[in-house]
Amino acid sequence: MTTKALEGIRVLDMTHVQSGPSATQLMAWLGADVVKLEAPAGDITRTQLRDIPDADSLYFTMLNSNKRSITLNTKTERGKQLLTELIRRSDVMVENFGPGAVDRMGFTWDRIREINPRIVYASIKGFGDGPYTAFKAYEVVAQAMGGSMATTGFEDGPPMATGAQIGDSGTGIHAVAAVLAALLQRTRTGRGQRVNVAMQHAVLNLCRVKLRDQQRLAHGPLAEYPNEDFGDEVPRSGNASGGGQPGWAVRCAPGGPNDYVYVIVQPAGWQPLTRLIGRPELADDPEWSTPQARLPKLAKMFQLIEEWTTTLPKWEVLERLNAENIPCGPILSTREIIEDSSLAANEMVVEVEHPERGSYVTVGNPLKLSDSPVEITASPLLGEHNAEIYVGELGLGDEELRLLKSTGVI
Repeated sequence: MTTKALEGIRVLDMTHVQSGPSATQLMAWLGADVVKLEAPAGDITRTQLRDIPDADSLYFTMLNSNKRSITLNTKTERGKQLLTELIRRSDVMVENFGPGAVDRMGFTWDRIREINPRIVYASIKGFGDGPYTAFKAYEVVAQAMGGSMATTGFEDGPPMATGAQIGDSGTGIHAVAAVLAALLQRTRTGRGQRVNVAMQHAVLNLCRVKLRDQQRLAHGPLAEYPNEDFGDEVPRSGNASGGGQPGWAVRCAPGGPNDYVYVIVQPAGWQPLTRLIGRPELADDPEWSTPQARLPKLAKMFQLIEEWTTTLPKWEVLERLNAENIPCGPILSTREIIEDSSLAANEMVVEVEHPERGSYVTVGNPLKLSDSPVEITASPLLGEHNAEIYVGELGLGDEELRLLKSTGVI
């Protein structure tokens, strides 16, 4: 029987909203036993952005699959005792409360490692130590302060947020990498350790090429950018790739909001591209034939390409470009993605049955391991596993469980 990569690893999941749950969900998909500890009222996202009354929202269900849920009021004395026992039995503990919140519960890092010297204790915060530490962190705040917004958008427009959740889920992925590294190190040292990941830092890590270009500016304008004017900061450059091979999103027929194909113009692709767009004479024209000649005219080059693509639907443009081995990709709308048969075949768009919601679609596991198969299961109901864990694993009696519930401890 095939085992899963993290089978036998217990994760105490004290996270909420997105950055923490996205991390612990990945660990659950990799086979860890993730126990989501919630206040008796539950993770706030259970009720946020509801589309079905009295059912857990898609916000919650799509970030908490494959987990078990217990409730616990950690402000009570009995709650603290039970949390101590849960920490003792866990390999990993993850939290994303505000700075100092877990310390104020009485569970400092020193206390946690006293309870369990082998535990990996991971905290996800908005910022590292310094003047921003106490700032409230949200997805777009992290994008704003990590370098993403300043470099996203068009030159004559305001800073823009990206639709990708690089501040929240992007940080969650960084946290998983850190936790797995700490677990691997534990196999050599026998000791757990403290893991800290900040949302601002994760966004900055994903924006490193813009810091590359900030330093290149000291030696002159960035030729790969379509901008005409450069100051002393990396400018917003629309859909330009900003890399060694210029790219742009060109409009296609019939001109809907997502009728675009993103095209990369490599040196080897220039000649076949000139044939496709009906301008074969440009292949050998010294004003156009080399990458160096084209760089000052990127806007005009993509205008010529767009004059051709606007006459065809994006799927036909895609077919013709791929036939010539020209790098390209259609702009897929959220509807197209959720209906994409190849994504379904790759188990990246997955249909799940939920006891309250019925059937819903969620994102599948992007980490494909040949010896660690994943079946996406529904997120747990609030406190669904209280009896299973408190009675079956911690050894509490049924009567105490009822008392804990009646007194608001669980």
